[in-house]
Amino acid sequence: MTIAPMTAPLPRTREADLSPDQRHRMRKAVAGSAMGNALEWFDYGIYGYLTLYIGYHFFEPFSSDPGSQRLFALAGFAISFLMRPIGGMVLGPLGDRIGRKRVLVLTIGLVSVATATIGLLPTAQQIGIWAPILLFLLRIVQGFSAGGEYAGAAVFMSEHAPDDRRGFYGSFLEFGTLAGFSAAAVLCTVLTMIVGEDGMNSFWWRVPFLICLPLGLLAIWMRRSLTESETFTEIEQAGETESSLSALGNLVRNHTAQLLKLTGFVIMLNVAFYLVLTYMPTYLSDSLGQDEVSAGWMLVVIQLIMMAIIAPIGSLTDRVGRRPVLIAAAVGFTVLSIPAVMLMGQGSAVLEMLGIGILGLLLVALISNISATLPALFPTNVRYSGFALGYNIATAIFGGTAGFMVQWLINKTDITIMPGIYLAAAGLIGLIAVVFFHETAGRSLRGLHLPGSDDEARLANGETLIGRVNRAR
Repeated sequence: MTIAPMTAPLPRTREADLSPDQRHRMRKAVAGSAMGNALEWFDYGIYGYLTLYIGYHFFEPFSSDPGSQRLFALAGFAISFLMRPIGGMVLGPLGDRIGRKRVLVLTIGLVSVATATIGLLPTAQQIGIWAPILLFLLRIVQGFSAGGEYAGAAVFMSEHAPDDRRGFYGSFLEFGTLAGFSAAAVLCTVLTMIVGEDGMNSFWWRVPFLICLPLGLLAIWMRRSLTESETFTEIEQAGETESSLSALGNLVRNHTAQLLKLTGFVIMLNVAFYLVLTYMPTYLSDSLGQDEVSAGWMLVVIQLIMMAIIAPIGSLTDRVGRRPVLIAAAVGFTVLSIPAVMLMGQGSAVLEMLGIGILGLLLVALISNISATLPALFPTNVRYSGFALGYNIATAIFGGTAGFMVQWLINKTDITIMPGIYLAAAGLIGLIAVVFFHETAGRSLRGLHLPGSDDEARLANGETLIGRVNRAR
C-alpha cells in the first residue's frame, strides 16, 4: 500500500466553494440515495402492515389459527434480517472495490424486483408448499440486498456532501427512511379503509407490493445518472482499493475498535428505531388496550413531526458537532425511557402522545446523525465494508428481535414498562460507545486516515508524513 494519501494536507470542502456543477451532482447524489432508502423501508413497512393477509394466503393450508399464520408470515422478517450480514459481507467489500454507485444500482434493482414479485406470487391454496418457499426466497433476496443498500447509500451520500454541511445533507437519507415507512403506513391504512378487510383479502393486498416496481425503476434511473464520489475515485486511481478478502482482513486486523464502537451505537439505534416505530402500535394495543387504528395513526403523526425536524437537527450537528447531540440522545434514552413509557400507561391520549413524542425526539436526534457519523468511523478504502459489516450484524441480532424480546419479557414478567427498561439498557450501551467516538464534524473523509483521529488532525493543519515522523523522533 502506498503512502501518497498521507503526504499532503487534507482538503476540506465547503458548500460555499462548490461550483454549480458540483452542487448539482451533490444534490442528485442526495436524492438518489434517499429515494432508494425510502423504497427499502417502504418494503419493510408494507410487509409488516400486511402480515395478516400474507399469513392467510401463504400459510392457511398449514394452520387454521390466524395467530400462527401471522407468526409464520413474520418469520419472513427474521429471514430477511438474518441475510443482511451476508449481504453486508459480500456487497460492502464489493463497493470498496468497484465503487459505491454500481453496487447501489444493483441493490435497488434487487429490492424493487423482489418486492414487486411478492405481489404476483400464487397463494398456498393454489400451489401448496411452493408458495411460502417462494415467499421466503424473495425475502432472502431482499435481506441480502438490504445488507448493502443502507450502508452504501449512507457512504455515497456522505462522500458527496461538503464537509461543513455533511450533517444537514446526510439527514435526508433518514428523511427517506421515515418517508418510506410513513408512506407504507398511510397507504395500507387508507387502502383498508376504502376496500375493507374482505377487499384486501381478495386482491388489494397485492397492490402495495406491485407499486414498488415503478418506484424501483425510477430509483434505478436516478442512480444510473449519478457520478462516483471524488473521495472514492482518488484512491481508485491511486491503486489503493482492496479485494474483498483483503478489505475484510484489514477491518479485523486494523479497525476492531471502530467495529466495536459502531456495534455499540447500532445496538442503541436499532432497539430505539424498531421499538418506537414498529413495535409501539402493538404495545399500545396489546399491552395497554388502545384501539389498533388509533395507535397506528398516532405513530404516523409522530413520524411526520420527526420528518419535519430531522434536517434542522442534522444541520445543528454541523455547528455544534456530532458527539454532543449523540451523547445527549444516549443519556436521554438511558434516563427518560422508563418515565416516557410510564406516561403511555396513564390512560390519557395526551400523555400517550407525550410519551411517544419524547422517545421520537430522542430517536430523531440519533437518526439525523447516522449518515454523517458512521461512514466517518472508517477510512475510504474500507468505509463501505466496515459500515455494512458492523451495522448489519448488530441489526440482525438486536434490531429485528427487539419487539419480540420485549413482548416475550412482558409475557414472562407482567412488567408493562418493559419497553422502557429495554430502551434504557440499550441507551447505556450506546452511550459507552459514543463517548469513544472521534468528533468528525467538518472533517475530511478523503484518504486512508481515520477522520477525526490525531493523524487526520495534524494533516489537516498542514503536517506532512515526513514532519510526523520527525516529530515522533
